[in-house]
Amino acid sequence: MKRNTPLVPLEKPYQKGFIRFFVVRDDVKRSKDGRFFEELLKKINTEMRSPTRKFLKKKRKRGKKIYVPREQRVANVYPREWNSPKSGLTKREKQYFAMKDNYCPVKKSYKVYYEFTEPWRFILRVRPDIITHYKPLQSDLEKEIDGTDSFLKRHKVQGIIHKNIYGRPDPWKNRYKRDRRKSLKAFHYNISATAVADRLEDTDLLKI
Repeated sequence: MKRNTPLVPLEKPYQKGFIRFFVVRDDVKRSKDGRFFEELLKKINTEMRSPTRKFLKKKRKRGKKIYVPREQRVANVYPREWNSPKSGLTKREKQYFAMKDNYCPVKKSYKVYYEFTEPWRFILRVRPDIITHYKPLQSDLEKEIDGTDSFLKRHKVQGIIHKNIYGRPDPWKNRYKRDRRKSLKAFHYNISATAVADRLEDTDLLKI
């Protein structure tokens, strides 16, 4: 419902820092493929915002905090987008990408993506970030959302919903979980039964 709330234009637009994005280089734009790269850039362009024109970030070096330039690149294309017809990449556009992988230490696996091979065709451009619209707060809607959140947090409602959607937590672990005491008893009973059987067998041999 919040997503569908229409934006309202401001009476007096104001500037909120700066925005940086890519544009096609002038020499590339004037070439026969200028239109082609303009359309391609629309699909992989990225934006970055900063309170100043310098686009800096803090970095600790030898115990001191310093400011270094923030790096910005065009967007990579991931397999789901690459193979989807909705991505809009044509066969010719895909020829300008190379498949690469990056190791993720958290998931302990490689992540495949497609990287644009000719980033020199684009340059960065900075312009003021002007705010012209705002999203109004709907008091009735906000109250309804707060009431719903409050209800979910009470009376174990969240746990009931989670159980109905995902089932009980880790049911397979409980299914195969072994009782250590029972396992030890079974081990001792097995040893005792084996010892008794051996003794009976020895007794029978002596009788023979």
